[in-house]
Amino acid sequence: MNHRLLGRTGIRVSPLCLGTLMFGAWGNTDHDECARIIHKALDAGINFIDTADVYAFGESEEIVGRAIRGRRDDVVLATKVGEPMGDSPNRRGNSRRWIMRAVEDSLRRLGTDWIDLYQVHRPDPDTDLDETLGALSDLVRQGKVRAIGTSSFPAEELVEAQWVAERRNRERFATEQVSYSILARHAEAAVLPVAERYDLGVLVWSPLNGGWLTGKYRKDAPPPTDSRASRNADHFDFRAQAVRERKLDLVERLQGVAEEAGVSLIHLALGFVLSHRAVTSAIIGPRTLAQLEGQLGADAVRLPPDVLDAIDEIVPPGTSVNPDDVGYVPPALTDPALRRRPAATT
Repeated sequence: MNHRLLGRTGIRVSPLCLGTLMFGAWGNTDHDECARIIHKALDAGINFIDTADVYAFGESEEIVGRAIRGRRDDVVLATKVGEPMGDSPNRRGNSRRWIMRAVEDSLRRLGTDWIDLYQVHRPDPDTDLDETLGALSDLVRQGKVRAIGTSSFPAEELVEAQWVAERRNRERFATEQVSYSILARHAEAAVLPVAERYDLGVLVWSPLNGGWLTGKYRKDAPPPTDSRASRNADHFDFRAQAVRERKLDLVERLQGVAEEAGVSLIHLALGFVLSHRAVTSAIIGPRTLAQLEGQLGADAVRLPPDVLDAIDEIVPPGTSVNPDDVGYVPPALTDPALRRRPAATT
C-alpha cells in the first residue's frame, strides 16, 4: 500500500483509514471481532485508525486501545473531541476546560501516551478559535498530541483558523475531515479547494454515503435485515421518500458504471474520492470482517477519465442528494433568533 503525506505534518498514512464508529454499542458489540477487524486492516497495510471519544461514549476508543497494544508504534492514531459526553453543559464543545479533560480521558481509554492526530469534531460557535487553538497548542508542546485537525468545518472557518494560528502564534490545524462521496459532493465547491490551498491533509468520512454505495440497497427490494437502513432507518434517511427514491435511482446507474469499469460499486465509490487531488485518505467504517474484506484493495483502483466523466454525468460536481449529508449545519440556519433583529422596545 502506497502511503501519502498527511498535509505538512511529515506523517505518512495509508490511503485507506480504518474508521471505528461501528465498534461497540453503536454497531458491533463483539469486542473480539472488532479486534480481528483492526488486525486484519493492519496486516493489509492500513496504518491509519480514526476514532472519537463520543463513539459509543468511549467504548470504541477502549476497543482500539486494547487491539493495538504491542503495535502502537506502527499505528497513526486519530481521535476527536467536542461532541457531548454527558448531560453537563461543560462536557462538550471546544473550550480549554473541556479539551484538557477530554484528552486525558481519551489517552486513558486508548492506553497510549500520545495521540497522533487530535481533531475538533465540529465547530463550536460559543468558543473563540484562539481559545481552542491555544489549548491544542499546549497539548502539542506537552507531547500528548502530535498534530491537530478539524472535522466538518465550513471553508470560511478553515480559513479563519489559519488566520488565527498565524497571527496568534498558535499550532495550526493540519487536517480536515470532511463528508464526501459520489452522492454528497458539496465539499468540491469550497472545502476541498481551501484544504488544497492551505496544504491540509484531507480525511474523507462516509465515502460510501452511509452504505448507499455498497450496492446493498436496490429498487423494488427491502433493505437487508442487518443493514443500517433496517437498524436505524430514521437516522439513515431511508424513510425520507424523495431522498430514498433518488438515491436508489442513482445507485442503479452507478452500478452500471462500475460493471462497465470492471470494479465493484464499493471500489468505484472509494476510488472516486481517492482520485480527488486534495484527498489524502478515505475512512472506511466496517461493522464486520466481511465488510472490511469488501473494501480492502480500493486504494489500488485508478479510475480513468472516462469513468470519472460518467460519474459526473450521473451526479454533477458539487451536488449533494441529501443536504443533511454535509454533517454540520451552522446555527444561523437553525436558530431564527440569529437571523432577526430584536423586537423594538418602547
